[in-house]
Amino acid sequence: MSLRDDYVARFNDGVRTGDWSPMLELLTDDCVLEFVGIPVGPFAGRDAVGEAYRSNPPDDELVLLDAERYAWARERDRPAGELHLEERDGRIARIRVLYETFS
Repeated sequence: MSLRDDYVARFNDGVRTGDWSPMLELLTDDCVLEFVGIPVGPFAGRDAVGEAYRSNPPDDELVLLDAERYAWARERDRPAGELHLEERDGRIARIRVLYETFS
């Protein structure tokens, strides 16, 4: 399983359970979470990322469409944006989520 696939699986588990700790284990201590297209973040550091997900959790699971694009499970045939992960030493150092409107 790729790091990206593992991240998405753990993200989706967090959506279902509210427990984000398995997903957070994949992040470096200084990981940055950045959203583009919505007025949220950025969040710097694993603790800040964890608090962001705990205080404002997503309400739907991710579905990977290809190497970069994702959809929400509720509308799995409609691309919702792009997910970019930067890896360092086998862990995620940066998460960049692009929200886009596709026609």
